[in-house]
Amino acid sequence: MPPDTPQQTVLYTLEQAIKVYRKLCQQNIDRAMDNLTVDQGLALMVLSNYPALSQQRLAELVFKDKASITRIIELLVQKGLLLRAAHTTDKRKSDLQLTDRGRQTLAQLSPTIQLNQQTALQGLSAAELAQFDATLRKIIANCTASDL
Repeated sequence: MPPDTPQQTVLYTLEQAIKVYRKLCQQNIDRAMDNLTVDQGLALMVLSNYPALSQQRLAELVFKDKASITRIIELLVQKGLLLRAAHTTDKRKSDLQLTDRGRQTLAQLSPTIQLNQQTALQGLSAAELAQFDATLRKIIANCTASDL
């Protein structure tokens, strides 16, 4: 029997979990530092781990559209956390590089990231987390397969 309302579906609950987790993350970031959003922090983290990423690939990894990632990058450049330079061979592209200040911001943010994850995952066993991850990956595969 189908649910009566969207609120009765597991996917609604998943969306709700994502939203409350993002809210928790932003509140904790705000306590640790001024003027940085969850999405800006995520972009810094991804670029720190993968410094040669294209802007398009960065957008995919942080789940943002082209316009949103362009705004995020511009704000990070204005804050002095990121350098943007013309690509050496393709002038339509930019090379992105964390500044020393960007790396310091990530180091300062690291305990907050750990706190966010610990708070969200407290009370879950390793087996529960593994099952949850497997279930989410199945949902992702199902939705990705439908795009074909």
